[in-house]
Amino acid sequence: MQRISERTPAILLLQDGTIFHGRSIGKKGTGGGELCFNTGMTGYQEIYTDPSYFGQIVVHTMAHIGNYGVAKNEAESESVKISGMVCTGFSPIFSRQGAIDNLDTYLAENGVVGIADIDTRKLVRHIRHQGAMNAIISTEFVDQELQSRLKEVPQMESLELASQVMTPKAYRLGPENGKRVAILDFGIKQNIIHQLVEQELNCQIFPGTSSLEEILAFEPDGFFVSNGPGDPAAMNEAVAIIQKLIQTQKPLFGICLGHQLLARAFGLSTYKMKNGHRGLNHPVKNLISGHCEITSQNHGFAVSNEDLEHHKDLILSHINLNDKTVEGIRSKNGQVFSVQFHPESNPGPHDSRYLFAEFSGLLK
Repeated sequence: MQRISERTPAILLLQDGTIFHGRSIGKKGTGGGELCFNTGMTGYQEIYTDPSYFGQIVVHTMAHIGNYGVAKNEAESESVKISGMVCTGFSPIFSRQGAIDNLDTYLAENGVVGIADIDTRKLVRHIRHQGAMNAIISTEFVDQELQSRLKEVPQMESLELASQVMTPKAYRLGPENGKRVAILDFGIKQNIIHQLVEQELNCQIFPGTSSLEEILAFEPDGFFVSNGPGDPAAMNEAVAIIQKLIQTQKPLFGICLGHQLLARAFGLSTYKMKNGHRGLNHPVKNLISGHCEITSQNHGFAVSNEDLEHHKDLILSHINLNDKTVEGIRSKNGQVFSVQFHPESNPGPHDSRYLFAEFSGLLK
């Protein structure tokens, strides 16, 4: 097994010209995307396969990555979705019962260019101060050629990406005699579907681009709007469909991008955060119950606090205790609600899974 010090040299170039030198992991080549950092200590396979990370390079703040390999049952979609990976210490060997392969091979087979042996503390401090920005990793190019290729990487703001990761056609899961839920897939994690199925719901998963007629033909008892990548402000057609679903007055639940789209359907604005929330330990207060929940999060856009304060039909249900950003909204009649965080929590704590039971209760 090749030591890190023996691996091919690699370069990480940031949009502002900052350069880091390290060693190649995964596929040899070049890959670019928006640079973001995740503070989770575990769950790297779930992160890489989460469609919400499509178009992004993930920086791990955890010092050791790869030490427990990869497993069959820890993927959140059918393939790896990230554009690149950055870490400090990378383990080419693994030790865990049930693991089927090492992470290096897994990344290479999925076409992911990575770089290790980087001072991620310095890198994260830099982007926390400067804000999220594009970057590129390469084992092939240097200097002017690499800068030229970085300029070709699209900016995340105003970018619609959900259509590239959603299901191409509708499919059904769950008991046929359960309450019917029409799920709008904008890049849904598999464990969100699993949580809904565990509530004994009959789930029909539709592409996010489906028409209102196609969705209503299922005769659903309620609706779910999924997570996914990209800027919600670039998804006006999806917002228009959600507005019509709200008008049916049936229960509706949204998570992450689904939360942002639901907010925009009610006329609230969203904005690009300087640095998003990505990790497994974000404290959120449920303003209805008064309880604090430790949550799993992955988002770079947020809903406007100011717009929500002046809205006549919505209330703030959850708030982030670190920066006071909007973490949950609810209609005053209680039929429509959404959260910015990930209550299915794979990976992460299970503090917020009650939300799936709450949605099921509204349907039943």
